[in-house]
Amino acid sequence: MKVNWALFKLLLALVLVGFLYGFTQARNGERKLKDVVVEFTDENSPFITVSSVNKLLIQNNDSVTSIPKETLVLNEMESRLLRHPMVRDAQVFVTVDGTLGAQIEQRNPIARVAGSPNYYVDEDGKKMPLSTVYAARVPLITGTSKNNFTELTPLLLKLRDDEFMSRSVVGIHRNSDGTVELRIRKQDFKVFFGTIENIDKKFQNYKAFCKKATSDKILSDYKLVNLQFGNQVVATKK
Repeated sequence: MKVNWALFKLLLALVLVGFLYGFTQARNGERKLKDVVVEFTDENSPFITVSSVNKLLIQNNDSVTSIPKETLVLNEMESRLLRHPMVRDAQVFVTVDGTLGAQIEQRNPIARVAGSPNYYVDEDGKKMPLSTVYAARVPLITGTSKNNFTELTPLLLKLRDDEFMSRSVVGIHRNSDGTVELRIRKQDFKVFFGTIENIDKKFQNYKAFCKKATSDKILSDYKLVNLQFGNQVVATKK
């Protein structure tokens, strides 16, 4: 029987490569982690501390250097991070040199609700608890709502993205009929916004009114600015 040496050498090479790969993987799995690097991918100030993230990652271990790489279950780590009320998204990975990395996207509050207890509404329209680490400077919401004021999200997002309005509006009051009033910084007049419709047009009208009234130096003469009609501003003097 003639031996096919070429095939034999190929099979031997494959077996050797497989052995070396398995040996390398085993040795790599036995290595312990040497560091944890946490990165916040959003632009918010931290609502959750790096030490809190570390505790969620390594749990009952004294330090990261006591954890063998082979014992890591990255999906479980990500799940623990995602269950934290300040985390919107999380990615966990291990580098070749033994660094455990976590990329954290925090939830982004766009308003604070005066309630018992107080809480935030985030940019996804969801209820978000206050942080013990950092307090966001966002408009204060008062009034009534059966949905944790999530119906105000379109208005809140527009306020956040409009430089003039975000500087001016410090509070929002929702009436029981669904209409909205705006509280303005350093002004004692009330702005009746009406329903959450035609937001851009109402913003445009309000800014034009403020520009004209400021130019005429009569802005402080008003007690009510009504924007509910969309195409015009109805202002009432004191």
